[in-house]
Amino acid sequence: MGRNFKISVPASSANIGPGYDVLGIGLALFLTLEVSIDPKNASLTNQDRNNCKLSYTPESDGYATVPLASDENLITRTALYVLRCSGIRSFPSGTQILVHNPIPLGRGLGSSGAAVVAGVMLANEIGQLHFSKQRMLDYCLMIERHPDNITAAMMGGFVGSFLRDLTPQEVERREIPLAEVLPEPSGGEDTGLVPPLPPTDIGRHVKYNWNDKIKCIAIIPDFELSTSDSRGVLPQAYTTKDLVFNLQRLAVLTTALTLDPPNPDLIYPAMQDRVHQPYRKTLIPGLTDILSSVTPQTHPGLLGICLSGAGPTILALATENFEDIAQEIINRFAKNKVTCTWKVLDLAYDGAETTYD
Repeated sequence: MGRNFKISVPASSANIGPGYDVLGIGLALFLTLEVSIDPKNASLTNQDRNNCKLSYTPESDGYATVPLASDENLITRTALYVLRCSGIRSFPSGTQILVHNPIPLGRGLGSSGAAVVAGVMLANEIGQLHFSKQRMLDYCLMIERHPDNITAAMMGGFVGSFLRDLTPQEVERREIPLAEVLPEPSGGEDTGLVPPLPPTDIGRHVKYNWNDKIKCIAIIPDFELSTSDSRGVLPQAYTTKDLVFNLQRLAVLTTALTLDPPNPDLIYPAMQDRVHQPYRKTLIPGLTDILSSVTPQTHPGLLGICLSGAGPTILALATENFEDIAQEIINRFAKNKVTCTWKVLDLAYDGAETTYD
């Protein structure tokens, strides 16, 4: 008997001004997996060693370069790790997965977080593991250690999150390297034979309210920026003054975004940051100019502006004049010979979902 289902995982924007590694927003731009499991098709689909035929739509970001082997692709590698934790060594015979990924890779919109969430949800459905979203979050956080993106993608909406302190017994395996599901001999003969289970309730989160008059404008430069490179420019220590600056604004921002009508005189200054954005200007041409010069006074409708995640995407919150705001930021990037695309996005309030045919 065949099975068919679809998994949808939203993009996400993390940090949101002063909320470095704390705040995240699920955005209505969805990575989708269309999954079909039918043993009768196994001989017809050119399946790999793990019984999986993986393909991408031509419109997907990275279509020409994304790996299609199930033990190399981030989505299916993650799924194999979760399945093997439950004693299931491979996908069922006749598994076909069609991925559509409109989330730009390496641009600060949570593409890797969405892939990890999709992989865990894929394993949960294929193995009929019946995990709650909270338990699936544990598996995600063993692979992707940034709860702001992961939690926003899994739970949706506007969220604050943190990783709890692990006990000495749990610290032994803080993170599962994806080598756990590498094919032999790359990962060793017994790679992933009995992968360690993640501890329970690694991540804690709260969902804030959000005024739905506020839309998210994503201005997406046409170059990639890895999270590791972007983190590499950050200092190892901060002054008390800078930390207090961020904490004060963070305390105001989470409520300011719920108020009606939205108040730019409150939101714009509450989205200022001294922890990560000033240090990333060397990696993103024109960043300082954009963050300081595009204001509610120069562009009515604008509420606040910040770097999305590790960048280089700029996130602008606004209630109107979306095209004018986006074009201004695009023009400022153009002065530095950087081209951009842009999107207006609502929040994805429900997060990741599985639906059935």
